[in-house]
Amino acid sequence: MSISPEKIAKTHYRACNLCEAICGLEITLDKNNEILEIRGDEKDPLSRGHICPKAIALKDIYHDPNRLKQPVKKTATGWKTISWEQAFDEVVANIKQIQSKYGKNGIASYTGNPAVHNSGTLLTGPGLIKVLGSQNRFSATSADQLPHHFVSWAMFGHHMTLPVPDIDRTEFFLIMGGNPLASNGSMMTVPNVAHRLKNIQKRGGKVIVVDPRKTETSKIADEHIFIKPGTDALLLLAIIHELLWDEKIGNSKILKVENFDEFSAFVQKYSPDKVSDTIGVSSKRIKQLAAELISSKTAVVYGRMGLSTQEFGGLCQWLINLINIITNNFDKPGGAMFTDAAFSLYSSAKKGFNPFGRFHSKVRHLPEFEGELPVSAMAEEMLHPDGPKALISICGNPVLSTPNGTQLESAIKNLEYYVAIDIYINETTCHANIILPPTTGLEVAHYDMVFHQLAVRNTSKFSEPLFEKTDEQRHDWEIIEELRNRLLAIDNEPIPAPQSPEFKIDFMLKNGKYGENGMSLIKLKESLHGVDLGELKSSLQNKIFTADGNINLFPAILMADLDRLKSIYGGKKKVAEDQIVLIGRRHMRSNNSWMHNSERLVKGNNRCTLMIHPETASKFNIADKSDVKVMARAGSVILPAEITEDIMPNVVSIPHGYGHDKEGVQLDIAKKHAGVSINDLTDELLIDKLTGNAAFSGIPVSLVVN
Repeated sequence: MSISPEKIAKTHYRACNLCEAICGLEITLDKNNEILEIRGDEKDPLSRGHICPKAIALKDIYHDPNRLKQPVKKTATGWKTISWEQAFDEVVANIKQIQSKYGKNGIASYTGNPAVHNSGTLLTGPGLIKVLGSQNRFSATSADQLPHHFVSWAMFGHHMTLPVPDIDRTEFFLIMGGNPLASNGSMMTVPNVAHRLKNIQKRGGKVIVVDPRKTETSKIADEHIFIKPGTDALLLLAIIHELLWDEKIGNSKILKVENFDEFSAFVQKYSPDKVSDTIGVSSKRIKQLAAELISSKTAVVYGRMGLSTQEFGGLCQWLINLINIITNNFDKPGGAMFTDAAFSLYSSAKKGFNPFGRFHSKVRHLPEFEGELPVSAMAEEMLHPDGPKALISICGNPVLSTPNGTQLESAIKNLEYYVAIDIYINETTCHANIILPPTTGLEVAHYDMVFHQLAVRNTSKFSEPLFEKTDEQRHDWEIIEELRNRLLAIDNEPIPAPQSPEFKIDFMLKNGKYGENGMSLIKLKESLHGVDLGELKSSLQNKIFTADGNINLFPAILMADLDRLKSIYGGKKKVAEDQIVLIGRRHMRSNNSWMHNSERLVKGNNRCTLMIHPETASKFNIADKSDVKVMARAGSVILPAEITEDIMPNVVSIPHGYGHDKEGVQLDIAKKHAGVSINDLTDELLIDKLTGNAAFSGIPVSLVVN
């Protein structure tokens, strides 16, 4: 129902920052400054009027009675509100005390996924972490997309040289382990992806999804292909096998480079006939996929969460790049391309820089990447006698979002001190000594530094705050800068005031690709709907930072990992035929665990179910909606079964982000839809040994009717 014009006193335009799609919003308010409606901004050059249900929930988050607005301190009688001055004094004093006693590495830090959705946090957080000086630095990156960054560094010399499917011009789109209808893209900023996928079909193209589950995206695709979890690298090798010996491609000059002969000799052993039984895809269909990639005028392969979060996540992302390159669909319209963002992330790039393995974790000797250790090691490092004794978390809930959350919760409980920068008392922050809550959502100014970098079209947009913060509130950048400045302060010298990130944003815009054409923060503020900078263009050559300035097609570090693949799949199947394995899933209305505290996002049927195929359910005498105990090495959970043919036999699925029934959590709505945490089952010992990313897909489990 439309709002009558006479009721509207103000219209506000901004980008939604709840997920990667950054859809443009049109928000109308009445004379009392109350939100009347949140709808899509039809003039936004990227989203063009599209929004998903999450955007409307921005109002719920703003009004959420559980949201903290002032610092709280844990006392013997419960949480107590304290002043910002007291909070800053106590936090800085405790950090200094821990560092004095245990050294710089006595403090660990964890940064959650929402940080990349907030320019204030993203621009100031690294400064605080640098001042802390600890090697015990962790983030959600290694529970998500680290293989993308690792491969981009190995091939192109920079971790942010990330290819994006040119979805608006491709004729053949092969999606592996991705569900963009639920995620709105993911490492591919693509509002209204359903419309764009249907447009591929309308222009005579084809969309194919390869996944152990028939996802929401699969159901609008031309074809869905089941594959056994964790075997995607074998499918990719088999496709390359067909491509290399195809007469149209086999003599390509681009392949006559260092390590090609060694690579082709390896690939020759992974024909479609040899991998078919292991991966559960017919040899005939594998050959057809290769043929379609060759014959299509334009084509692109895209692999996402299901590929990144498995034992061979790095190899998968590398092999996808190779397929796009071999088929001449790289850095070309309709293939895998690169966005030219107005805010460049390459300003400090150095040719030949190696961000890998400069230090290692204590327990498993896992290497760092870009200054961070794998999050799978966080709990064990805290539990080590010489490990960190304190933690600073920034907008994260790792107890629910990282492997073996039960172990991590125990480790956090044993810390001497924990401070959280967060808006909620959630499953992780309930163990904090002090929580410093920032403003959020509609109260903050925002420029999307990361997702403009991954967008399927070049655009730029700045969002002003809709609501002013109160005197009792602090923005994220104010909190983080205050802590940083106080830690750097010399006795009796004045502490500098926090500086608004707008200065940095304006500087980067003016000195970026479009600066000569007048790009600036002022221009964006005047352009309420954002600025359209055009379709993707060939631009890879400006984003290569390898030592010799060339693409490294077959990096030694990736080639070496092929031996690990061979050791596991050397003619033997990875798991027994009757082994049950676990995969995750997500929903359009759920991005992070904290979104479960919005009634409109969690209402309806219970979504925290165990998806299971009828054949598998029959084997264990499991009835629909009956409670099932799922057991793994790390722990066990009990949840209702959802019997469906949308999942492969011997594969079960549990959604991410639930488990809100823990003691001390103050999320009233989420607790009513508590569910169970899949990360009480995931295993911190199962990682992609190449990149350090958590391997969430293909966890061995056993089932018992409860």
